[in-house]
Amino acid sequence: MIRKFAYSLGAVATALSYQAFSAYIIFFYVDIKKLSVGLAGIAMLIFALWNAINDPLFGYLSDGTHTRFGRRIPYLMAGAIPLGLVFCLLWVPPFSGIEQESWLFLYFVLMIFLFDAFYSMVVINWSSLYPEMFPSLKDRAQVNSYRQTFVMFGLFMGISLPPLIYSKWGWGWMGVVFGLIISVVILIALWGSRENKEYSSQPSLPFINSLKATFKNRSFLTFAFSNLFVQFSFTLILATIPFFAKYVLRSDPAETTLILAAAFLIAIPMLFVWRGLAVRWGVKYCFMAAMLLLIISLFPLFLIDNLNQALLVSLLIGAGIAGFLQMADLILSDVIDEDEINTGHRREGMYFGASAFINRFAIGLEAASMSGIFILSGYTPYVYTQPANFQTGLRYLIAGLPIIALVLAFVIIIFYPLAGNRLEELRIKLAEVHGRKGVI
Repeated sequence: MIRKFAYSLGAVATALSYQAFSAYIIFFYVDIKKLSVGLAGIAMLIFALWNAINDPLFGYLSDGTHTRFGRRIPYLMAGAIPLGLVFCLLWVPPFSGIEQESWLFLYFVLMIFLFDAFYSMVVINWSSLYPEMFPSLKDRAQVNSYRQTFVMFGLFMGISLPPLIYSKWGWGWMGVVFGLIISVVILIALWGSRENKEYSSQPSLPFINSLKATFKNRSFLTFAFSNLFVQFSFTLILATIPFFAKYVLRSDPAETTLILAAAFLIAIPMLFVWRGLAVRWGVKYCFMAAMLLLIISLFPLFLIDNLNQALLVSLLIGAGIAGFLQMADLILSDVIDEDEINTGHRREGMYFGASAFINRFAIGLEAASMSGIFILSGYTPYVYTQPANFQTGLRYLIAGLPIIALVLAFVIIIFYPLAGNRLEELRIKLAEVHGRKGVI
């Protein structure tokens, strides 16, 4: 039990680092360091293309690694400290966009490249251990509850605490504190991790064959592209909140923290509600229900203009987010099990890498959406009072585009095949496969 908690604690590092990056990196470099919106958008689009290489590559390398420590654990050992260090460096650029914009742009691109490389190394391997370490539905559901509870704490820390820290001590200290937390937590998760020797000793598929098998898998494709639009909506909402709170609600940093805290505090108990519903309805239908709940929750954002209203909406959004967090890895684990039946190989690394690769395009879509609407609505970082059109643009960013994305996600996931009797048959076949391999 202690090792389950230790392994699950890694979710704090993954959620904290990624969500703090997603929610504040554009705000910091554009609004604080004065990098132009256009250059920031170009940097994030280049960053999305980099993900086309590193996520599947790290996944494939992980699946094919054979050491006495296993396939995944060596990468966790190698990436824990560098990830925390690079996260810290993101928030201490030695250049200003006012006088050294070209250098600031180059520094920004370099740091996000390094951050994503170490993030992918750590997160893909940590995530890949989950289906392997916990093969039964009972254990997966139990451990995923722990993982997603820690995700909530990571999200809360990564999104709600930065305004309190940078308003008092500056952005650099935020990077230092969070960087230390990230590295320490990953090392604790490393202690709680183990690998199955039977999987580590099996040969891997050639890269091209592995890539083809992954992107021909209907179950994976329907989930992955539905989840892409979910991630886009989630990422866009979080990245827009600091601007929405400052320019629409006229909130100070403490009130911004309160709005974000409301969402994540309600999400923690809702994780256990969604866990019960998943057993009763199945993960596919719970995934769809979470989308509908979030769509309904976003409509009031077209109208609200004060803190109390924002807190009520935040509670509803938090309930929907909990559903996504609880279901996504359960669905992907079923996809990986199906793939083992079809190919004879355990390829968690490739699937988590390919899923991460697809999800990272959410950042590119977010950057393009924000850049386009900021430019069209007349935003400028040099004044506090923005044009009236900018407030309208923020409402479309935080509600309009996410609603459209969630509707698309809902339509796509309808075609996901692993549910009901089909899923029960898969589990019977998988038990037979594991029996032949001698997997305990």
